[in-house]
Amino acid sequence: MKHLLILISFLLLSSPVIGNSHKGETFYKWENPSYDGYIWNGFGDKETQSVYKGEVENGVPNGLGFLISPWGWKYVGSWKDGKENGQGELTLSNGGKYVGEWRNGKQWNTTYLDKYGNIKIKIVNGKPIEQ
Repeated sequence: MKHLLILISFLLLSSPVIGNSHKGETFYKWENPSYDGYIWNGFGDKETQSVYKGEVENGVPNGLGFLISPWGWKYVGSWKDGKENGQGELTLSNGGKYVGEWRNGKQWNTTYLDKYGNIKIKIVNGKPIEQ
């Protein structure tokens, strides 16, 4: 009986259901027009869906990770509840990038730099300010 309890304890503690926090997960971002947003799935097609790799909690990106789109842009940074949140960098296919802080999936305090490093736009408290 003692060995059975030890075995059950080991299985429960090592189970992803209990901890529900994983590093190095891969998810695909599925656009969902009827939901007015998107959902995260463990399967998909990198040719048509953005691919996330990084820390996951409760089935969504949480912690550090990156998202690469099939259209050539990528976001690298912090995530919370499946959305960009905290410090990050969004690099566009034209070589420009937004660097700074995101809140709830939106740029909050970021700076847009063109491919030459020139500041073109600043976003302060979620509002764009052209330079």
